[in-house]
Amino acid sequence: MKDAQSLAAAHPINGLKEQRNVLAGFLCLNALAGLSVGVAKVVLSLYAVELQADAFQLAMIAGTQSVGILLMSLPAGVLVDQYGPLRMFTIGTLASGVLYLAVPWIDSTTLLCLIILLISCFMSLRIVSLGAMFMQQIGRVGVGMSGWFRATHMVGMLLLGPIAAALLLGSFGFAGSYVAIGSTSLVLVLLAPFIFRHYESSVAHVRTISLAELRAQIALIGSDKLLRDACLQEFCIQAVNQFYTFFIVVIAIQAFLFDPAQAAGLISAQGVSYVMMLLGMGTLTSRMSEQLIFRCGCLIVACSSTVLGAAAEDWMLWLGAVTLGLGLGMLQVMTISWFAKVGARRGQGRIAGLTTFVGPAGGLLGCAIGGAIGHWFNLQVMFFLMALVFITLLLTSLRRMDFFQKRDTYSIKE
Repeated sequence: MKDAQSLAAAHPINGLKEQRNVLAGFLCLNALAGLSVGVAKVVLSLYAVELQADAFQLAMIAGTQSVGILLMSLPAGVLVDQYGPLRMFTIGTLASGVLYLAVPWIDSTTLLCLIILLISCFMSLRIVSLGAMFMQQIGRVGVGMSGWFRATHMVGMLLLGPIAAALLLGSFGFAGSYVAIGSTSLVLVLLAPFIFRHYESSVAHVRTISLAELRAQIALIGSDKLLRDACLQEFCIQAVNQFYTFFIVVIAIQAFLFDPAQAAGLISAQGVSYVMMLLGMGTLTSRMSEQLIFRCGCLIVACSSTVLGAAAEDWMLWLGAVTLGLGLGMLQVMTISWFAKVGARRGQGRIAGLTTFVGPAGGLLGCAIGGAIGHWFNLQVMFFLMALVFITLLLTSLRRMDFFQKRDTYSIKE
């Protein structure tokens, strides 16, 4: 190990090239993991319909996928720091793959909810392991590629997953599709050692699972300012993202008389611009400060949310969709880089666990509040509230800068 480190120090260009190769391999693994999730989500939804699940049961099945992740994300972070990401990734991937094989034999929506809950719990081990590995790699190759983690996963899950699911269902039916999902899990486990062997565990960050440790993990949010800012931002990003994805179709069909294909196009437009920004932020991060990117992101999200809330014509929906994706993409890159910085100090597993908890929590709350407001008032009103949230974040950032400038300090203290 020392020889390798000495060689990298003597040849920094070769060392950076090796790190980028490791990151490229990891991103391919991440894309394949996202593909398996995308296939599983589509097949699960159609299988629930096959079981003649009603609207409430469909909502329960969809919600159960997030509940398991929320329950296990923090313990998964401790386990990753204790045993390493490779072992946890292997356990989570194999267990979820085996459970998926059992789904075609289930003919009850109640049992289906139970098994999906178990799958999502094991899936947390996989998600947190991937997050910990990526945070460490970003600390080595720089913030310019921080958006690639989320982007490659989304490409696999949202773009390739539905296509693959349609092909599998058309050729092999539900049973064959779940065999394919299980087989993908096996492929992931076989590839994982080649990627995770580059992960360097820190003795200082090794922890033992306990209630006290879980409480300490949550307490970090209060004691670490950069982590607190990153968690707040991730919570808000996912709240907006999930609300938009879930309700924009309803808004477009009911208020603008879109057909289902046109309404789904609004989701695609926002998703494509979001992914493109995640992939293309490398150039911006080399020319702009993190705080400037953060403020631009907040401003774009606030403006796009206002456009969506005030939309009276079709073109306003399309404009709001594209610009919302751009703004959220900018903010997401900064959030991931901030998490990576804190992870280097506090432990990648610990911070990856918090990330996996905060994001879904924001998504659930965004949909819950949006649904309540939509029930009592109008779904579009929610976009004005979202704009207000990001304007508040922007003003807080500007006031903080002014506070430090008065003390002749020209950088944001983290």
